[in-house]
Formats: sequence, structure tokens, C-alpha cells
Amino acid sequence: MLFHHLLADGGEDAYVTPTVLEFDTRERLDAFVRALKKVVERHDVFRTSVMWEGLRAPVQVVWRHAELPLEELHVDVQSPDPVQELLTRVGLSMDLVRAPLVRVHVAAEPGGDRWLALLRLHHIIEDHTSLEILLGEVEAFLTGRAAELPEPLPFRTFVAQARAGLESGEHERFFADLLGDVDEPTAPYGLVDARRDGMDSNEAMAALAPELSERIRDTARRLGASPATVMHVAWTRVIAAITGRDDVVFGTVLFGRMNAGPGADRVPGPFINTLPVRMRVDETTAVAAVRGMRGQLAALLEHEHAPLALAQQASAVAGDVPLFTSILNYRPNNGLNRETTELLDGVELAFFRERTNYPLSIAVDDDGTKIALTVDAVAAIDSEAVAALVCTATESLVSVLERALEGGPELPLSAVDVLGEVERRRVVSEWNDTAAVVPVGTLPELFEAQVG
Repeated sequence: MLFHHLLADGGEDAYVTPTVLEFDTRERLDAFVRALKKVVERHDVFRTSVMWEGLRAPVQVVWRHAELPLEELHVDVQSPDPVQELLTRVGLSMDLVRAPLVRVHVAAEPGGDRWLALLRLHHIIEDHTSLEILLGEVEAFLTGRAAELPEPLPFRTFVAQARAGLESGEHERFFADLLGDVDEPTAPYGLVDARRDGMDSNEAMAALAPELSERIRDTARRLGASPATVMHVAWTRVIAAITGRDDVVFGTVLFGRMNAGPGADRVPGPFINTLPVRMRVDETTAVAAVRGMRGQLAALLEHEHAPLALAQQASAVAGDVPLFTSILNYRPNNGLNRETTELLDGVELAFFRERTNYPLSIAVDDDGTKIALTVDAVAAIDSEAVAALVCTATESLVSVLERALEGGPELPLSAVDVLGEVERRRVVSEWNDTAAVVPVGTLPELFEAQVG
């Protein structure tokens, strides 16, 4: 993340996460800010900055005290969208040398008593779970339950544990076995630039039908797998289709807290990590693909804190080319998500957006009942079309798995459809409708008619 921050060179940073909250009164906003300051004081990771100039390696510095910056702005009373104006005026650049890497910008909403607060955190100190922890502790202070909060654990303990794993050599061996013969990147739509800032990306959201969500869970259970595994296989099929490759690699976002030790679920910090998964689509059936992906994801958990650069170096892909340019983030999401409206009493979520440097990413949000997709893609990619491909591939994959589990043939993964009826008609019929009326006459006559 520091690499991408330096690439931005003071400009928009893809890893600054903006969250806009709407308060019913200024008093409630002020109480929120006071509680937020106390949460920042509780946790070492929120009081850090990053230093790198003149050093052999970057270091994260914990400050004993870091005053939370609060900036008050004024939005145009005629503004049709005060939230967007606030986001545009503040932007997504951030000075990583100055702690804390948490910033608050507030503005009165025109025409009433309501207030907006833009909360910005850099991903180098937090992940999605961290933001939920932060808001949960703010609520505890606001509701008089601060005494019930557990003693904060230092994030540096988990950093030390992750670094210790680098010395064993196990990460290198695992990724060499997985990726040693991969010599070309898997780049959907031929896009190999993974150094973007994500500012030109567009989103498309789609909710899987409740019946399909239930079928995914049932099929996964019968195969001894998880819904996440099934969705990884569906994404594999889509990536294979849009890249034209039988051997595909893409990134999966790991929670990072499964093997981080006791208390990791209540410690804020950047635990998540993105690491590669690989599958040969032409060499496996759909059932075997699910079982193989289950084993691969389970094995990745033992290496969830390995650096992505290490995995890249274990492959045969040239060092200046990314191993993959698409990622999948499957997240059990019972807390903060795009459908959240009221966060706290008198506080509503007005805007929330997470970006990455990858040209194509998909977030799969699973709240235990329904499964929803968010495809985030650069302007050159039709994110809605990709979302449609994923929905079709998921339904087709589940159908193929169900038939195999009921005694039918085990079809190859390549037999899973990715084009629905509408997409198939567009590709096969509409895009190939090249018929044209040809005028009658000899070539000299046609030429004479044109120039005459």
C-alpha cells in the first residue's frame, strides 16, 4: 500500500477509505468526534504514521499521543449533492508521515440542522473489520458502555508474529509448488496495469436470488465446502472465459485473523491480505474444482500473512508484470455494508466506498441469508456485463453440481455456462448481424454513381 501511495505522488490514493456520516444535530456530531478521539487514543495502530525517507526499510511509528484532525468546511447552499461536494473538495490524498492516519472533515448540510462528517482512514492502518471495530467502540462510548470494552491489545504483537513466519521458508516452498510453472499473467480483457489509483472505476451491484443463495449453501454443505468456495469456482470460470485461458490465477482477499492468535477479532489493524489462487479449468470437473479449491483455500490460511511479492517471485512471470489483475473478496458481512442506513441513533451512513489498484475486482457480501455481488472495474470494462456473467456462471455451476450429486454425470468445469440468453443472443446474433444491402450494378457503374 505504501508503494501505491508513493505512486500517487501526493494525488488521489486508492487506499484512502472515505465514509460519510449524516448527523441529525451538531451536538450529536460533536459527541461522535469526542468518542472517536477516545477510540484513537485506545489503539496503537490508530496512532501510527509511516516513515521511509533516509531509511533502509519503511517503518510504522506509534505515537504516544496523536491529535485527531478536524476540519470544518462549507458546502454550497445550492449544491444538488452536498455529500459528493464534500468528497470532491477533500479528495483522497493523505500525508502518511503525520499521525493519526484518521481524518475528519465536517460540513453543515444546507437548508436544515443536519451535519455531514467525512471520515477518512488509510488502509495501511485498517481493514473492513477494523472500521467495524472503530464504529462499535464509538457507540460504546456514546451509550455509556465504555467500561465494558476489553483492554486493547497492541497490534505490534501481530506484526511480530507475521514477520516470524517469513523466516521459516515455508511460504516460498508453498508458492513455488503452486505457481512455479506459471509464466504468463492472468489479465482479464488484456489489462495488465495493476498500478492504478482506482479513481476511474465504475461499480455494478447485483443480488443473487434468495433461492439461488440457498442452493449455493446446500450444495456447498453436501460437498463439505463453504459458499465462499463455490463462489471462487464460479469466478474461476468467468475469468477463464474472459481471458481465453484454461490455466487461471486471480487474487483472493484473506481475512487475516484466522491464525493471528487470541483476541485478533477485536484488534484493529490491516490484517487482510491478497494472495493468488490457481486452477486449471481444462483439467477438472466442476465437482473436483470445488474440492480442489476447498483444499487450496484451506492451505492458504497457513500462509495468510505471506507477502504478495513473495508469491509473485515464486512464479515464472517476469518481475515487471503482475501475476494477476483481478481479485475476489468474499466477506461474511453482518455489519457495515452498502445496504447499511442507520449506524447509530441519529447517525446515518450517507456514503461508503472501498477501492483497489486492480482493474477488475468483485466483492461477494454474505450476510448469512442473501448473497450480493459488487463488481468494481476500470472504465474500459463493462462492470454490469461482468456482474451478469458471474450471476449466470454461479447458477449454472450450482445446477451442474446438483446434477452430479444426484447421480448424474460429472461435467467438466468448462461446461459451466457464463452467457445467459440475453448475452448469448447479443454475442451470437446481434454482434454478428453484418448483413447489408448491396446495390445492383457493375463496379464502373457503382463508382460512377458514387462520384457523380
